[in-house]
Amino acid sequence: MERSQVYNGTITAEQFLFYEIRIASKYYLDGVPVEVAIEKIKENNLFQYPTERLVSRMVRSCYKRLDALDNDALRWELSAAPVAIAKQINLYAMMRYNRLVWDFMVGVIGEKYKSQDFSFTRKDMNAFFSHLQEQNDDVAGWSELTISKIKQVLTKVLVEAQMLDTVKSDRLNPLFLCDELEEGIRANNDTEALAAFNCFR
Repeated sequence: MERSQVYNGTITAEQFLFYEIRIASKYYLDGVPVEVAIEKIKENNLFQYPTERLVSRMVRSCYKRLDALDNDALRWELSAAPVAIAKQINLYAMMRYNRLVWDFMVGVIGEKYKSQDFSFTRKDMNAFFSHLQEQNDDVAGWSELTISKIKQVLTKVLVEAQMLDTVKSDRLNPLFLCDELEEGIRANNDTEALAAFNCFR
């Protein structure tokens, strides 16, 4: 599956979904169809959501991310590797599934790492979205509320991936890319993504 070329704001609802994708990936790797996985996850309350309403949507989102990952070794690592490794792989899956996340991670975070500029402020986020709105009609049509929510989610994603200590942090942590993900990124010919994980070798 090719990386997504469409900007969409679904990240506001989906977010990082680390706990969920760890569960869903086991069904995915066993070849369980998404509708069957949804029923099994509901039956056993595996996502521990207060209601079942969101389960279907989130399982489908996890399956789409796993499709986008396009690499069985990374799918297996996502399901079974230690948390720090699996979180990096989940972020890469998000990047492949959602063009907005790809462009943010490569164009903003990757550039920061490349220039050894570890500062990260609201100004960086605002500049990214201003540029995106100028370049893309779909994004230009998003409401301020949608953009504000996406900014919040992207910041939380950086915290989940241990690139920021908290949502209020103004400095990026110097990340160390795990070998498993580096191999997967290179196997997918996505070397442009390496910068987003502070990898320049």
